[in-house]
Amino acid sequence: MKRELGISIYPDHSDPQADREYIQKAAKLGYTRIFMSMLEVTEGKEKVSEKFGNIIHYAKDLGFETVLDIAPSIFDDLGISYDNLHFFAELGAEGIRLDEGFDGNKEAMLSYNPEGLAIELNMSNNVAYLDNILSYEANEPFIYGCHNFYPQEGSALPYDFFVSCSKRFKGHGIKTAAFITSHEAKYGPWDVNDGLPTLEMHRHLPIDLQARHMFATGLIDTVIIGNAYASDEELEKVAAVDRYKLSLGIELVPDISDVERKIIAYPNHFRRGDITSMAARSTMTRVVYKDTANPVHDNTQEFQIGDVVVGNDDFGKYKNELQIVLEPHSDSRKNLVGKIPQDARILLDFLKPWTKFQFVPEN
Repeated sequence: MKRELGISIYPDHSDPQADREYIQKAAKLGYTRIFMSMLEVTEGKEKVSEKFGNIIHYAKDLGFETVLDIAPSIFDDLGISYDNLHFFAELGAEGIRLDEGFDGNKEAMLSYNPEGLAIELNMSNNVAYLDNILSYEANEPFIYGCHNFYPQEGSALPYDFFVSCSKRFKGHGIKTAAFITSHEAKYGPWDVNDGLPTLEMHRHLPIDLQARHMFATGLIDTVIIGNAYASDEELEKVAAVDRYKLSLGIELVPDISDVERKIIAYPNHFRRGDITSMAARSTMTRVVYKDTANPVHDNTQEFQIGDVVVGNDDFGKYKNELQIVLEPHSDSRKNLVGKIPQDARILLDFLKPWTKFQFVPEN
């Protein structure tokens, strides 16, 4: 399934012109999904229709798919029915996210709505909710999944639980989404804003690393910035993330050679299939650069987990082979060329046999 990026808009808390400017910036960078909250709606149907319809149609013209986050109370507040979703289709929405669930059969029936709206389910509960819905012969192409976000420090999902929840959906081929958090954005749907991530471990990480980690899990198709408004720099950093290839940040050493810079930038790194526990080996660079000298430097220390090394002129046929250190060891035939930052080492767990990867220099 193709992967995409999204932003969040909160029309009940924001300025319409600022929303438009934010949407336009994101559109130019390749964002295609909008999460829009209707949980705080307090005005009448006519005003809600105008406020939400204007911004959704504006976004739609720029190529965005908007999913509205709704609660059961909104149907009573607006005098509409779950049996008729025409109101949301008229607004221009492509789907509705059910913040609270029903009995399974109700969700299955909703997935056959004549407006063709996607029905997005809450993924952040590790129960057989999805299985129950699918057992009622739901219209699967119109069932999406999306995790919650958590504005309170310490309240977001632990990683292992997130994986278990997400596998329930990915196992059925359901389109999935989750949230990362901006460190510049000022608000979300509630009056507490300690960031809006799905994963607690992401709350204080760089925003692009959050996105790289989400995509690296292979469990999330759509990564959405949960709070508004992310800065221009943050939007650009997330947009630059490769959504399909594992991307490892690296801080290069001052004495790195020209050939080692080329090796770092080599576009076709992959971990050998016959793996070793000591290091992840990318061996094609020793073939490509077999005739290029690589003098000794930074080769006498003990290499630590996350160090990136390249074979030097003393390493015979292994000269110019790149390795990512997974166990501390010493070997003077290898030059230290860079270090994967401490926070980014969470990505080392995804270096499986044959994993394709690339480096993103940070200095």
